[in-house]
This record gives sequence, structure tokens and C-alpha cells, in this order.
Amino acid sequence: MTQHVQPEIDCLIQRLKTDQTTNGAWEYPFEMGITPDAYMIILLTILNMKDEALISSLVERIASKQEANGAWKIFEDEKEGNLSVTIEAYYALLYSGHYEKNDPPIRKARQFILSKGGIKKAKLFTKAMLTITGQIKWPLVFPIPLESILLPPTSPISMYDFSVYSRVHFVPLLLLAHKKFRIRLSSSPNLQDLYVKKEEREEEQLWEEFRTDEYRSLFSKVQEGVSSLIGLPHSLHSLATASAKRYMTDRIESDGTLYNYFSATFFMIFAFLALGYSKDDPIITKAVAGLKAMTTSTNGYSHVQFTTASVWNTALISYALQEAGVSSQDSVIQKATAYLLSQQQEKYGDWVIHNPQAIPGGWGFSNGSTMTPDVDDTTASLRALTHQLHAQNNWQRGLNFTLSMQNKDGGFPAFERNVDKSWITYLPIENADFILSDPSTADLTGRALEFLGNFANIKNPNHVSKQASKWLIRHQESNGSWFGRWGVCYIYGTWAALTGLAAAGYSSEHYAIQKAVNWLKKIQNEDGGWGESCYSDIHRTYIPLNTSTITQTAWAVDALIAVSDQPTPAIERGISFLLNQSETSNRAKNYPVGQGLAGYIYWNYHSYKYLFPLLALSHYRNKYN
Repeated sequence: MTQHVQPEIDCLIQRLKTDQTTNGAWEYPFEMGITPDAYMIILLTILNMKDEALISSLVERIASKQEANGAWKIFEDEKEGNLSVTIEAYYALLYSGHYEKNDPPIRKARQFILSKGGIKKAKLFTKAMLTITGQIKWPLVFPIPLESILLPPTSPISMYDFSVYSRVHFVPLLLLAHKKFRIRLSSSPNLQDLYVKKEEREEEQLWEEFRTDEYRSLFSKVQEGVSSLIGLPHSLHSLATASAKRYMTDRIESDGTLYNYFSATFFMIFAFLALGYSKDDPIITKAVAGLKAMTTSTNGYSHVQFTTASVWNTALISYALQEAGVSSQDSVIQKATAYLLSQQQEKYGDWVIHNPQAIPGGWGFSNGSTMTPDVDDTTASLRALTHQLHAQNNWQRGLNFTLSMQNKDGGFPAFERNVDKSWITYLPIENADFILSDPSTADLTGRALEFLGNFANIKNPNHVSKQASKWLIRHQESNGSWFGRWGVCYIYGTWAALTGLAAAGYSSEHYAIQKAVNWLKKIQNEDGGWGESCYSDIHRTYIPLNTSTITQTAWAVDALIAVSDQPTPAIERGISFLLNQSETSNRAKNYPVGQGLAGYIYWNYHSYKYLFPLLALSHYRNKYN
């Protein structure tokens, strides 16, 4: 087997070297479904900034992804289709002016939407977009009053109890709801035909998720907190409005976007319109330009990315190349190093609220991010910089930041420490525990442990390592796996946990490791690979894809290599699958294995099919050859 590994490693090295851009980064597409494409069409049209070339290309991509039954899917094996995404596609195609309601694709989409319950059954963010653009009414009472923005972080309930990635969306949404803002052009499509029953158009029917006992209890507590604030109601309204505006403006990046997130910037633009800004105000035109700059090309179509993944890609690929044998002094690595050093963050962001003793030094996900560092990108960048002697001060700052981010429960979060209050789960939002909070997760904890053990020599019984290891063992699933938050899903979490425990010094004979190894062997496919469906994320239980994917196979093989002194039959079969990846299906190469929001947002990292096989093959060669 080993004689076939090196040629494949060489081939992958050459591919990655060729794809590096002149600035030292790797800018592979960060692809998701049609949601940002649809929202961009609607945004440009409403703002009268119609870029017909871009809109036409986005329309082509959306149309190309429609299924025979009229629906759109968010992953290939999704049964029938996705209601919310189909509504978004339907709306955008009509908004573009390229389609009319009697066109066969539109008729088929409408039939699917009605068969699944219509607009009433759409997800919260889809309803919010439809509300802002004048298609449905705001709920009579929004989940959280705008004045809650004024509650301090020390309050029993505060907006800083939300994760930063939900907070940056909800602040503009709260402002829009407070203003009851809606904008609709005379040429806007009419979506009244997407209601199954006429009475569902009423606010109380449409937003019935806000009528639960749990929500009423939470709303009452928020109101109690707001009523304790000093000031007359009118002045509180004014203060809250000013605070929401300041929150957004203070977090606008140099490209004009809000934290470099497409969806947050989309809602921010409408929030500024609600505040009285004109459509051609510089703050709005610059934000739109920033969103347009996120456009990439996938399979011959234009696609607006949720954000860019340049830092993440560059950190992972530089590290993988070095593990494969590329010298740390090679020009490819040196260019990547210069890029990564330019992206180390020096600003204080929201993270300082829960981590006041720390100083900046982390890395973020995208090339435009300057104040949202996260543990995963920081440890990924530090792996890539380990052998760069001239970067040791940067490396130490990053290490210090990583250590400061450990939660009090011993695990590691993504963006902020100890943002895991239980009241969040009472909000009427699906999977609120993972989208509204930022708890310790197996993938972040395992990957942090792997970095600390293998690159910073922080192993058990060091307190940091010991507490993180204990957290992982406590949170192992009964079948031996771990759930991963930012990848799909149990294979991802198990890979992170096993490599982390091995780096922390745990014996391969430890019961938790043996249990996980047995689980990975049990779910290995006949062709030697592994494949997991996005349904695992939705149902919170392992669901096989019934097709092996390159990336998930690489994760599983790498996990087994980390805890196996000798190559096992399962490892050899997995390596064989990776060596024959040129013969695999399109699903094996391009199935989305990054998760954002269960049942709605999944990502296909175009870099993964190269870098993770390279990493697994290199670790196989390095350990067993």
C-alpha cells in the first residue's frame, strides 16, 4: 500500500501549490445553497442597483438546481426538497423579472410549496426576509423587545447571552421589528398564492411559534428586566434605537459588511433604511459592494458566498503541505505564512465581554474579519506557523488567546467563553442551543486538545488539557461517537475527539478510545470509505449517507491512524479508497460536510477534497512507513 501513497501525496501537493493565489492565500469557493444568491437578487432590485449581468448569472445558478418535482434541496439526499429554500428561490426568480408565475418551473415550485404547508411553515429567517420585503406582516409581538439591547451583560438576561453569530443578526432584526419596517416595490411579486388557507395571512396565525407557554414566560422575564431600567418609555426607545445603530456601525468591516457575514449585512442594510437612510447612502452602497465582492464561481455559475474562507483554507492547507513534507522554508509556505501573519487580529471584539483578561491575538475565518477571532481558526493558523521562527511572538499571542478561551466546564467554544445560558433554548427557534448559544463542542474541544498536545506540548496532567479531556469523555455518545457542531457530523466530532485525546496522552487502550474505534469500524462502508448524511445534524443521531465521501473518509482514517500503533484493515481499506478518489462520484467529492444551521445552511468547502486526503495520507506515511 505504501508504495502507492507517495505518488498521490505528490499529486495533491502539486494541485495545492498550483491553486495558491499571488497573495499567499487559497481562495477556494465556500459554497452553500441558493439562499445568498436569492437574497442578493432581491436586495439589488429593491435598492435599484440592478447589476443585470450578476443577476442573470445568479438566476442561472438557482434555476440549474431545481429538482424535477419543482423543489430546491440543501443537500443531495434531502427527501423531496426544502420548503424555505424553495420559497426563497421562487421569490427571487420572480423578483428578477426573468420568470413569470405561469412559467412551468414556477408553477411546479408553487405546487411543492403548497404541498408542504406554504409560507406559514417557512423557517424564521425566511419569514423575516419576506416580512422586510413586504410580503407578510410582522408579528404583533416580536420575540424580544428592542429595549432589551440596553440590558447590561451582568443582567440575568442580556443580548450578550446570545452567540456573536446570532447576536449580529438579531440586532438589526430587532430594530426592523421595532420599526415594523417593510419595503415593497410596485413591481414586487405577490406571494399571496403561497398560503394554503386565507386566514394564515394573519399575524397570529403566521407567527404561531411565538404563542407557546415557554416563549410567554421568557418574554415576561425580558420585560421585567427592561422595566427595571431607569428612564421614561420614550427615552428608552430612543436609547435602544441609538444603541442598536451603534452596535452595527461599530462592527462594520473595512469592506462595508457587518462582520463579513452576508445575511447579517443583508439585514443591516434594511435596518439603516428603517432608520431613514437613503438607498444611495455611502454606508449602504459600500455594504452592497462588499457583498458583491464575495461573489465566486462554482461549476460555471456565479455564487454569492456567505463569507470567504480564505484564512481557514490557508491555515489548513499550509499545515497539510508541511505534514506532507513541504519545507517550512518553501516559497509556498513562506507566502502562506506572510498572509496568515497579516490576518492575525489586533482589535477587541465582543469576545472581550466574557473574556476581559485576554488580549487580542486570534485569527478569524475570512480575509475581511478583524474582530471576530475563533478558537478553530486560531489553532489552525498556529499549526501552520509552528516552524516559523520569525513568527514566535505572533504564535505565543495566539496560544495565549486560545488558552484564555477555555470554558468553565473544561471544553472549548467557537467564538466566546461561557455563552451557554439555558434560557436561550426557550426562544421559538429550531436548534436554538447551537445557533443562539456558543457552548463547548466536541469538534472545537478535540481540535484544541490536538493542537495543545502536539504543538504546544500541553498534555495531561496539565490542568487545561485534563479538563478538556474530561469534558470530551463526559460528552461521548452511548454508541462511542461524538457530535461535531461545525462539520457533518458524528464522523467529524469523533475525528476531532480521537485526535485530541491521543495528543493529550491517552492510551489507545482507553475505554473511550476503543469505543470510538469500534464505532468507526462498524459504520465503514463496503468500498472502504465513510459517508454521513446531513440528516444527522437535523435528527441529532448518526444517519449514513450510503455513499462514501472523500472528506469524511479522510477524517475517519486520520482518527484511526492517531490511535493505532499499526495499520489496521479498516485503515488500509480507507487509504485504498482515498487512493482511488479519481474514480469516485460527484457526491463523494462535493457533498456538503460543513454545517451552519440545521435543516437550512450547509457548506461545501472546495478545498476539503484535497487537503484532508493529503493530511490523512501523510499521517499514514509518516507513522507507518
